Amino acid sequence: MGLLSLAIWTPIIFGTVLLLLGRDEQARSVRWIALIGAVVSFLVTLPLYGGFQLGTSAMQFVENSTWIERFNVNYHLGVDGISLWFVLLTAFINVVVVIASWESIRTRVNQYMAALLILSGLQIGVFAALDGMLFYVFFEATLIPMYLIIGIWGGPKKIYAAFKFFLYTLLGSLLMLVALLFLYTKSGGSFDIATWHMLPLGGTVQTLLFFAFFAAFAVKVPMWPVHTWLPDVHVEAPTGGSAVLAAIMLKLGGYGFLRFSLPIAPDASHEWAWLMIALSLVAVIYVGLVSLVQRDMKKLVAYSSVVHMGFVTLGFFLFSDLGVSGGIVQMLSHGFVSGAMFLCIGVLYDRVHSREIASYGGVVNTMPKFAAFALLFSMANAGLPGTAGFVGEWMVILASVKSNFWIGAAAATTLIFAAAYTLWMFKRVYLGPVANKEVKELKDINSREYLVLALLAIAVLYMGIYPKPFTDVMNASVTDLLKHVAVSKLN
Repeated sequence: MGLLSLAIWTPIIFGTVLLLLGRDEQARSVRWIALIGAVVSFLVTLPLYGGFQLGTSAMQFVENSTWIERFNVNYHLGVDGISLWFVLLTAFINVVVVIASWESIRTRVNQYMAALLILSGLQIGVFAALDGMLFYVFFEATLIPMYLIIGIWGGPKKIYAAFKFFLYTLLGSLLMLVALLFLYTKSGGSFDIATWHMLPLGGTVQTLLFFAFFAAFAVKVPMWPVHTWLPDVHVEAPTGGSAVLAAIMLKLGGYGFLRFSLPIAPDASHEWAWLMIALSLVAVIYVGLVSLVQRDMKKLVAYSSVVHMGFVTLGFFLFSDLGVSGGIVQMLSHGFVSGAMFLCIGVLYDRVHSREIASYGGVVNTMPKFAAFALLFSMANAGLPGTAGFVGEWMVILASVKSNFWIGAAAATTLIFAAAYTLWMFKRVYLGPVANKEVKELKDINSREYLVLALLAIAVLYMGIYPKPFTDVMNASVTDLLKHVAVSKLN
């Protein structure tokens, strides 16, 4: 078993063990088994970075064996500079979320922890899959544990939110399945994604494929106007589910654009770039304004996720090294920052059982250590230089200005809106005098919560101060992708 298989199947095996052995009356041992599984799953991904060869766009750590011989479906895995960091990010966030969910989940603990671990393995499978059908299986399979996390451990409207999440993402993916089957036929019976990248395709065919992939990946990102499921799901999902959804699951859509839409349909991607840029700018500006009027903290951060992911798609469709690299960096930084924001909201919710901004005020007086972490993550969410939130946005804005000044100017408005809605929330929740009895009785974070927030704070600061290791890994792969996209494939 290769390193990628270990990264995929280690958390899935631990999750399966929890389903078989765990009981609620054994919750303490279940939690420790889940933590051990998450830590081991993260540790097995570290050799991927340690052994990764810089300066090449070739797939590394490749595994290839026959899965379904009759249809030429293979268990084909590999990572390049684009996908490597997402494997590591997924495993890291899984550790953080397991620790963060230690006390907040009290019913069916084994099933919850199993769902988190299995979801982590499936998401790594998406980033590592080099076979189209294998990618689709992993991509769709991630819906199941997330659906259960929302539908079982969610809020009062959890069933509605779970169905909305499932139906939105499933319907979009069905069009992608049609596209995959067409490419299988067109390539003479191959599901190899690299083979699909080389297919000469007509303009109409490329356009149809582009929008088929758009249906799946735009919903997953999510792009405006198919983003409406995200706030509802975040509001109802448990804290751990929201953190995983924002930090990892949204990235599956952005990754899909890079692996399928751009290289398979490059001419259509160029032709419809104006639409992608327009939708991205609507997300940046309009959804940023929508964030300003939110009263629920989770809903505000959910809308801000749509804004930040708008930068991702904007960067991709500028077709420049700086733009694509900036979009990837933005996905990684958003994974750290948005995950941290939702976990901070979870800390408050566990104590007060309210997500309404009006329920708080003056939290810094009773929870100074926690407020310091919340301030750091809020600044990162607003794009403060020196934090992870700044790097990707700055790269995309710079690429936008180089492409078209007015696109860059429109994109830069996010620096104003993000600061406005994030600092407005921080001011009303944390600053000023103690607002009520509930806030007065709050106790500061314990050692477990401190560990969770400290891990994310280190990641946010390290990436903000020294992003070079992140960009060095992806440079060769991004350059190769853009060379491929620049060549017409019209037959």
